[in-house]
Amino acid sequence: MLYKEYFANIDKLLKQAVDTQGSNIEKASSAIAESIKNDGVMHMFGCGHSQMFGMEMFYRAGGLVPVNCILAPQVSLYPHASWSTVCERQEGLAELILNEEHIEPGDIMFITSIAGRNALPYEIALGAKNRGCIVIGMHSKAFADSVTPRHSSGKFYHELCDILLDVGGVPGDASLSIEGFESSFAPTSSVVGFAILQSIEAQVIENLVKDGVTPPVFVSGNLDKGDEIIRKYVKQYKQRIPGL
Repeated sequence: MLYKEYFANIDKLLKQAVDTQGSNIEKASSAIAESIKNDGVMHMFGCGHSQMFGMEMFYRAGGLVPVNCILAPQVSLYPHASWSTVCERQEGLAELILNEEHIEPGDIMFITSIAGRNALPYEIALGAKNRGCIVIGMHSKAFADSVTPRHSSGKFYHELCDILLDVGGVPGDASLSIEGFESSFAPTSSVVGFAILQSIEAQVIENLVKDGVTPPVFVSGNLDKGDEIIRKYVKQYKQRIPGL
């Protein structure tokens, strides 16, 4: 049955991530921890559905506080999802987006683009590097290797990344097929990507604790003292992260 096959695919990809991405996860975790120790912020960027990776890390119970989710309206699924497809292919939008954010040298720019071929992720990476950020990318190598870049430079965004993570999967992301139906379906990048992100976050917290630093971590607002803790962190980081 296909639901079991999907779970089997996810199990395989998660094991693959553990076996092949450990070094990159450790590098990303170390860079993020060092940035946090120096009052840095991790900025999360993605287009369309890839914005959800930033949402997963932002203002999250059990998650790191110094995370800024760049929800650029030009590439959001609301109000019209098809606009995001058009805009992520346009050159010249990145500076408009980045200039609205509080980005400092030593910050982290974490970009998720699974195929990685479009213009906007490339120019976000370039703009972030020009601002002194460490750029971390997350993509599917198999997908990226199967397509050509759309930016006029002829380059993919991942070519600018200091650290690059691979969610695995197949070109097109959809992992299942069935006889009698032409299209593939059941994408895997979201499940694997979330797992990689949470593993990085866990390792960042471990690194900070080992270095004698109290990690800034949100708690659930539904805990009895949750609101008090959340208010403290929002006050502390509001200037750097206006979206809090």
